[in-house]
Amino acid sequence: MMKKVLAIAAVMLLMFAFFACTVCFAEGEDTQAAVTQTEEAADSNTTSTKAIAAAACVAIVAAVGALSMGIAISKSVDGISRQPEAESKIRTALMLGLVFIETAVIYSLIIAILIIFVL
Repeated sequence: MMKKVLAIAAVMLLMFAFFACTVCFAEGEDTQAAVTQTEEAADSNTTSTKAIAAAACVAIVAAVGALSMGIAISKSVDGISRQPEAESKIRTALMLGLVFIETAVIYSLIIAILIIFVL
């Protein structure tokens, strides 16, 4: 059960990160379509759109990551209290799950950095 929860949480984190990227691409196309704006106004508008997309990407994924980590830790402590003899196996599975969740959060940070500096 714990593995399923962790796998679903990791998939959701990645989906939120990619959703934030697609929102950024759609906003970038809208700002480029506005031909009537001056170059300085378009640059500031694009910069603010990038900042909003990067902040949303990191904020949503970090919040979901923290929630899923809390659930995973809660379930593992509950499992250890029910079966103390399986503590090492539960701890190993917990650490592996936490690493995967944290990796998804770090990927969202990398995506946010790419949004700001590359796009």
